[in-house]
Amino acid sequence: MNTASTAEVIEMADLCESSSSYSQDDIHVIHNNQLDLRDIVFVLQSQSNSFHVRQAERRRADLLKQADDLAEKPPVVLLLHSLSDNEGDWSILPLLPYLSHTFRQNSSWIVFLEEETNVKMAKLVQVLAKFDKNKEWFLGKPLHDDESTIIHHYAFAENPSIFKYPDFAAAWALSIPLVVRLANKVRDEPLKSDFTIDLKYEVALYIWDNGNGPHLTPVPELCTEPEAQTTSHCATTLSSEPPPCGEPVNKEDVFVAVKTCRKFHSERGLIYLCKPECSTWSICDVSRTGQTIDIMSLFAGHCGKTFAILQRFLSSSVPNTKWLIIVDDDTLISLPRLQDLLSCYNPSEPVCLGERYGYGLSQGGYSYITGGGGMVFSREAVVRLLDSGCKCYSNDAPDDMVLGMCLNALGLPVTHSPLFHQARPEDYAKDFLAHQVPISFHKHWNIDPVAVFNKWLRDDL
Repeated sequence: MNTASTAEVIEMADLCESSSSYSQDDIHVIHNNQLDLRDIVFVLQSQSNSFHVRQAERRRADLLKQADDLAEKPPVVLLLHSLSDNEGDWSILPLLPYLSHTFRQNSSWIVFLEEETNVKMAKLVQVLAKFDKNKEWFLGKPLHDDESTIIHHYAFAENPSIFKYPDFAAAWALSIPLVVRLANKVRDEPLKSDFTIDLKYEVALYIWDNGNGPHLTPVPELCTEPEAQTTSHCATTLSSEPPPCGEPVNKEDVFVAVKTCRKFHSERGLIYLCKPECSTWSICDVSRTGQTIDIMSLFAGHCGKTFAILQRFLSSSVPNTKWLIIVDDDTLISLPRLQDLLSCYNPSEPVCLGERYGYGLSQGGYSYITGGGGMVFSREAVVRLLDSGCKCYSNDAPDDMVLGMCLNALGLPVTHSPLFHQARPEDYAKDFLAHQVPISFHKHWNIDPVAVFNKWLRDDL
């Protein structure tokens, strides 16, 4: 285990501010460094949906162009979704044996990126060269919890802020010696957790290994500031502009269904979809929010209600709509933001979108969209689900997990968006939410839902 002092990490000269144009000084720094681009393996945490494939390909092309501009031989750039057919690869840990076997001889670092992470190649090489590549390093931009939270299993309850985990959007890196040791551990010891809920936190816990492994080393040059606002010290930034997807989808193309029950039907006004004076779904302002139905009386139990929604969506009793959104009655959601996001996706494809969780991923399990943050399905996805004969094994089964099993059996991917949230804003690190424009949160527990909506989800204030 090794940690660098803050002075050691931040002591470096400024490099070029543009990631696509380099001076002779920049090239001189790279060529005289102990590290070159061939020592780095970039892993883009890509997804198999066509929109995300295009985004990942753009990021890979940018990295390779930067290498060419630096007159360097290109690094290895991998797209995570294409490395194997293993459903669990997105959870990183099952992928470590492959990375160790393939790159342990000729590489020094594995750097993980998200699709929106911009990299200043020369700066990143200079940052990594400050760390001894022959030792174990876990590098990133640290996040921490201000209070213990359900999404982290209430870990470190007495002092939640003591444990640091990486913000994936800023990029994070593992040295090859650490990758090799972790890969051996993954091979020799079954992964203990059944559920994958917050991947960045759970990866950090696994590496930390109850204090036997390295802590996350903070690297100030790994940044999440927008590209246009960042200072020259940053080796990574976030894209300043949203992806070029087009106009928001029409509200008439969005069909919203809410799972509720008689107990909560009147007291939860569903402020995110209805006018303040609404008390039931039947008088919601559908002209403003798209089509809505109240599924309270259709069936009992989570799974029974969800499958009733799927069947109703395809029936002649509702309009032929491109997108189905299923939420709980304590989900807070911004439909205008969702309409913006959906413009990036093709409704003729089987799209299943939301916050992705995993179950038993290290033992051939499956991914699923966690229901509280909102589940989004294209019409094609609903058609395939119902045509497959997928159904509840009981009406009160966990509907999101049943759907995950069905999607896995059909070979249909779950598409993750970090803008959907299964929990309350208080349950997430402040720095994590700071660079988001969130779409949803979940739970009315110990919060004022109207205040939460107004602070986090309302755009007209």
